[in-house]
Amino acid sequence: MRITEFVIYHVRIPLRKSVRHASHARSETESIVVRCRLDNGTIGWGEGLPREYVTGETIDDAWTLLQATDFSKQLAAGFNDLPEAIAMLDRFQLTRPVADDRDCFGNSVRCAVELSILDAACRSVQQPLSVVTSLVSETAGIRAQLDRVRYSMVFTAMSFLSQVRRALILQIFGLQAAKVKTGVEGVDDRAMLRRLRFLLGRKFDLRLDANEAWTCANLEAKLAPLLPFGITSVEQPVPHEQVDGLAVLRGRVGVPLMLDESLCSMVDARRAIERGTCDLFNIRLSKCGGFLNSLRLAAAAHQAGLGYQLGCQVGETGILSAAGRHFATSVAGIRYLEGSFDRFLVRERLTKQDITFGYGGWAPKLTGPGLSVTIDEAAVARVKQREMNITL
Repeated sequence: MRITEFVIYHVRIPLRKSVRHASHARSETESIVVRCRLDNGTIGWGEGLPREYVTGETIDDAWTLLQATDFSKQLAAGFNDLPEAIAMLDRFQLTRPVADDRDCFGNSVRCAVELSILDAACRSVQQPLSVVTSLVSETAGIRAQLDRVRYSMVFTAMSFLSQVRRALILQIFGLQAAKVKTGVEGVDDRAMLRRLRFLLGRKFDLRLDANEAWTCANLEAKLAPLLPFGITSVEQPVPHEQVDGLAVLRGRVGVPLMLDESLCSMVDARRAIERGTCDLFNIRLSKCGGFLNSLRLAAAAHQAGLGYQLGCQVGETGILSAAGRHFATSVAGIRYLEGSFDRFLVRERLTKQDITFGYGGWAPKLTGPGLSVTIDEAAVARVKQREMNITL
């Protein structure tokens, strides 16, 4: 099998509602969607969401990376099976115009390209994407074959009535876990948590995400009034520049600490493990550079005795939702699971199938070849802003 062409789309997709947290407010998403064609006619798709405040790249940076990278030199040789496709992708490098000591600039682009190739390769051999997990040697200790997985929801910065409405919907819909965005200017976190705990009950799992809103100097003071509400973890409480200070605070704050914006690559992971700055990794496919890198990050966390969740970027369409489902059903020990919000969040999911999670947050494994979804190319055309063709 040989790659003959990539068609790359910059797409802009409106969200059904504005999403606001301490780092950003968003009413639409700009993404990279990649269509890969093999010489046997098989088509594969991938998606990545550039986030400047996470990995440093904007949508224009992503476009520049794609134009600068020599795809023919690295990917034209082809592959005979899935292990060879994985080996080829492990060698693949983007041409980065800037120094990057964290090895994460351009991760959204890498994710989109990688997923498109893996989707096409898996379709060619009539295997679901989830089979890739068993072909990566580092995953030996975390492999699983799950028939279904359970997703959680998110409380972003919203009005009092919206919080109450969402809490009631979660109760009716049978969900049992949610993340609460904290540290947003003008929001009383303690009052919000008191309200949510009253509405949702003591057994409901509530965790926090501060999106870098606090500092090492005030973290203990910020968390102290929130701990009585039974929170189970705190995600990225301080800016990346201060993350090393969490090594001292980790044992004092009284709740497990999770890294997100500071966990984008294996370089980040090794530093976190060596310096003891967290208890959990938040792994997101786009942020972490794709399916393969994300598998290895989960394996590294497991080997170091840390936990991990599979998160998602705000505005992911059905392409990344499907990839996340394959990851979640083939990896053991995922502490929390986010994603598959399609019907609830994006106005164009880009897939013909609706794979939004169902009652209780439960969703079945996907068993078809590749991503196991069909792309709605008319929907892609509706949201396309520009297009690039790369022939190998």
